[in-house]
Amino acid sequence: MNIWYLIGIIVLVVFLAGIRIVRPTHRGLIERFGKYNRFANPGFNWIFPVIENIYLVNITEQMVDAEPQEIITNDNLNAKVDAQVYFKVTSTEQSVKSSIYNVFNYQYQIVNLARTTLRNIIGTLTLKSANSERGKINAELHNTLMQETANWGIEIVRTELKEIDPPKDVQETMNKVVKAENEKIAAVDFATATETAADGQKRAEIKKAEGIKQARILQAEGEAEAIKLVNEAAEHYFVGNAQVLRKLETVEHALANNAKIVIPSNTELVNVIGEMAGVLPLRKESSKDDKKLI
Repeated sequence: MNIWYLIGIIVLVVFLAGIRIVRPTHRGLIERFGKYNRFANPGFNWIFPVIENIYLVNITEQMVDAEPQEIITNDNLNAKVDAQVYFKVTSTEQSVKSSIYNVFNYQYQIVNLARTTLRNIIGTLTLKSANSERGKINAELHNTLMQETANWGIEIVRTELKEIDPPKDVQETMNKVVKAENEKIAAVDFATATETAADGQKRAEIKKAEGIKQARILQAEGEAEAIKLVNEAAEHYFVGNAQVLRKLETVEHALANNAKIVIPSNTELVNVIGEMAGVLPLRKESSKDDKKLI
């Protein structure tokens, strides 16, 4: 009885010692005598103590900092560059095995690979282009890391260029240049706006002058047309009496102020009035007295 009791205790201790609980954030590789044996999924797992070992791998997204470094740009300026790399080990058995068996300390490898890649990329760019093409640098860094880590069982989620800082004196010069460019643009915009306003005023004045000119032309044409119509009417209705009518108008203007005018008999004016009244003009005849005298 004592032997079986002792064996039971040993078995219980060995069983308890071999229990391994794998969290959902991890996957496990179980080795027996230093050789890969099986894959450990989340939950309860049991291994033979001493004979087997389990190695857990985190499959959640992780971030490593490439750490700031001085990089000489293509225009021979020193820039302080820093970047962050986000990655994760995919959850498949083959990927987890690759992250353990194909690379030693993949986090350390990713950091150094990112630093080297940044030096290669930014070294071909000027400081100004490097600051303005951050998206391009991120894309090139991401593609390079994806290619280099393809057999590590790792997925490079994204890369972020954290900073590109030039030396202090260079930064001050760049700020002055940017300020000058902004002032130049503002001056050009103001000049353009002023010129546009002047052009608008000029066009308005031209339109106004053209309107006045057109109005005068139309007025002159109207007056000419009115005169033409009056002449045509006069020629049509007053052909015989046109001269007489003109003479009467002269008399009308002469008598406008009720002035008394003495005119001799048998004058042209009397004849005009007589003609308009239907009276025959006076004719000169010798009086009987004259005849007698002869």
